[in-house]
Amino acid sequence: MDSYLHRGQRRQLIDELRARGGYDEKVLAVMANVPRHAFLDSSFHGWAYKDEAFRIGCEQTISQPSTVAWQTTELELLPRQHVLEIGTGSGYQAAVLSLLGGRVFTVERHKPLYRKAKLTLKKLRLDRIRLYLRDGSKGLPELAPFDRILATAGAAAVPPALREQLKVGGIMVIPVGPDGEEQSMLKIRRVSETEWTEEELGGCRFVPLVVS
Repeated sequence: MDSYLHRGQRRQLIDELRARGGYDEKVLAVMANVPRHAFLDSSFHGWAYKDEAFRIGCEQTISQPSTVAWQTTELELLPRQHVLEIGTGSGYQAAVLSLLGGRVFTVERHKPLYRKAKLTLKKLRLDRIRLYLRDGSKGLPELAPFDRILATAGAAAVPPALREQLKVGGIMVIPVGPDGEEQSMLKIRRVSETEWTEEELGGCRFVPLVVS
């Protein structure tokens, strides 16, 4: 599944990201070992290690590697922390979080993507990741609070449920802004039971977070 060619292309991609600077080396080391092509249809395998986003069905995309590295770096994930991912998509981001040592709980609302991601992660023996088929904007209240929350879809506003499910001292990274326009990546810290701080990290574009 992971050919010599793929490994070489992956090394080149990680070298390019490292040269740009600003990414956590632990994140890059994990991404250097995750076969991104395994999360894409075979027709995209030749392009898997370009720094580009690709369609994966259901009008969703797999984020470009630099975005994955950026979001994951800003998440500041520590081993054994419980992390909630909103938008499983292909499962690639969940794989990165898991290999960083996170206890990953990931939510996807599209059944075809949920099933495909589950199968891909099983093939890669990443079977500690727990997948859920439901509305991500509501989080997983029965398993909250979470040390970290990462959203891979853009919300018009931060869903209140996700704010409440973040542990005091925890971090959430989420793109926020109108659909079809540039969004802002927010880094939210919960500093007390009633207080959160927000930091704008920069502009981005994500598929919309669908709220039912």
